[in-house]
Amino acid sequence: MATATYPPPPPYYRLYKNYLEDPKSAPEPPPPVEGTYVCFGANYTTDDVLPSLEEQGVRQLYPKGPNVDYKKELRSLNRELQLHILELADVLVQRPSQYARRVEEISLIFKNLHHLLNSLRPHQARATIIHILELQIQRRKQAVEDIKRRREEAQRLLKESLGTLDGQ
Repeated sequence: MATATYPPPPPYYRLYKNYLEDPKSAPEPPPPVEGTYVCFGANYTTDDVLPSLEEQGVRQLYPKGPNVDYKKELRSLNRELQLHILELADVLVQRPSQYARRVEEISLIFKNLHHLLNSLRPHQARATIIHILELQIQRRKQAVEDIKRRREEAQRLLKESLGTLDGQ
């Protein structure tokens, strides 16, 4: 019994039999997925929107609205987190059976901190792209200057060699 090294190609390869003579004979690719879709049993969406804390069932500890002072709120939540961690250490020493409430409060603060940081991701991405583009512009300007310098050096060497040849 003979066996093949590779499996046969999928049957839709026949759709591309005239591709070399007529590239337009190939079928169009499927349109991009819009909205929600299921992948490996989980629902996903193509909308890149950060869900609010309330949608996730988490109490929001900082003010709502578009005019949130991120720096102030992150500092405030960080101080609150430090305080709660110290309180947790105190509770673990004095009343170990009551630690669960403190851990839940710390978890809530972490979720709020995480949400605030995630809401800054688009700004971070934009700033990163601006920085990368500025670096590319700087490198290209340096490359142009290097090319000009080398051209001038080559012209100088040509003039020197012509002067040397004329002098002989």
